[in-house]
Amino acid sequence: MSLPSLRLKANADRRLRAGHLWVFSNEVDVAATPLTAFQPGDLAQLEAANGKPLGVVGVSPNNLICARLLSRDGKHGFDKSLLVHRLNVALSLRERLFEVPCYRLVYGDSDLLPGLVVDRFFDILVVQLASATMERHRDAVIAALVQVLKPSGILFKNDSAARDAEGLERYVTTVHGQVPDWVALEENGVKFQAPVLAGQKTGWFYDHRLNRARLAPYVKGKRVLDLFSYIGGWGVQAAVFGASEVMCVDGSGLALDGVERNASLNGVAEKMTCVEGDVFEALRELKAAEERFDVVIADPPAFIKRKKDLKNGEAAYRRLNEQAMRLLSKDGILVSASCSMHLPEEDLQNILLQSARHLDRNIQLLERGGQGPDHPVHPAIPETRYIKSLICRLLPNG
Repeated sequence: MSLPSLRLKANADRRLRAGHLWVFSNEVDVAATPLTAFQPGDLAQLEAANGKPLGVVGVSPNNLICARLLSRDGKHGFDKSLLVHRLNVALSLRERLFEVPCYRLVYGDSDLLPGLVVDRFFDILVVQLASATMERHRDAVIAALVQVLKPSGILFKNDSAARDAEGLERYVTTVHGQVPDWVALEENGVKFQAPVLAGQKTGWFYDHRLNRARLAPYVKGKRVLDLFSYIGGWGVQAAVFGASEVMCVDGSGLALDGVERNASLNGVAEKMTCVEGDVFEALRELKAAEERFDVVIADPPAFIKRKKDLKNGEAAYRRLNEQAMRLLSKDGILVSASCSMHLPEEDLQNILLQSARHLDRNIQLLERGGQGPDHPVHPAIPETRYIKSLICRLLPNG
């Protein structure tokens, strides 16, 4: 296999040798190997400044992350054979962890498949290709998935903003078999249907699976408020776990249709109330109506998508959590979650402390949670760790 070279500047290989998979454009010796010589998705042999091979990369010449390491063995290129091997390695972990085949099967860099995400819903696969290399090899991706998993349907849900940086068009299409609008899944023994075609991301968020399981002892016989509920991942599970009443608030009618669908699926429809509208406005209205809840769950979308959003994003987390605390009973439980990679857990903890003190409440941190093991963290790539979930108890300051 003969591939063009992509050579690094002196000492630019240190991070890669330490385990990282990304090459930044300012690390490339463009005098020796100009990035302009590559097309998006091309494969190249990555070399240290002295010419020593470091492995095979997929090149995105117009992106800040201009290359991603696909294999440290330069003898093996990126093809269906490598994909099948990596998929089998990823599958072996998930089958060890979960009895039911509903999970994130491939989590990009952490499964040594940068730019590829695969969520499994029994025999349906929902796939996101976020790099030019994966898009270029889409036929090999499909063939490898069919060989390893024999799915009845594969949906490519390629409508994320990550594709914009790669210069890729957004699209959603079924590439194998048939995929219905709503697909079945099971999490923590609770049955759901997810809108994979029209819903957010891949249609479901497996990353909070273990955090949702932690709800069980806190919600029995309690009144629960689920903010940014989406299709009821938290709220419906709370109802199944024994909550006396659950109110779900979300801005999407489709999402709340999902709440009602999933509540009925589990026989807890009579416990559920849905409120469609802006969450912050709903919080103000609930406060004005002097509503109180025993448990409030606040799992918003990422308020901090980029570093420059940090200040405004932190203020939004503060506003959300403080308003949520105002609705808690005297001995109430707040589940505060964040999927913002740029917000460290310590900062979220400080936001909760400041909010509690502003309301003259005492706060106890009871449990910390992260993403489940089907979202493994690559220790060299901090960006692969993004989920935070803090379970807190709020008490009067007496």
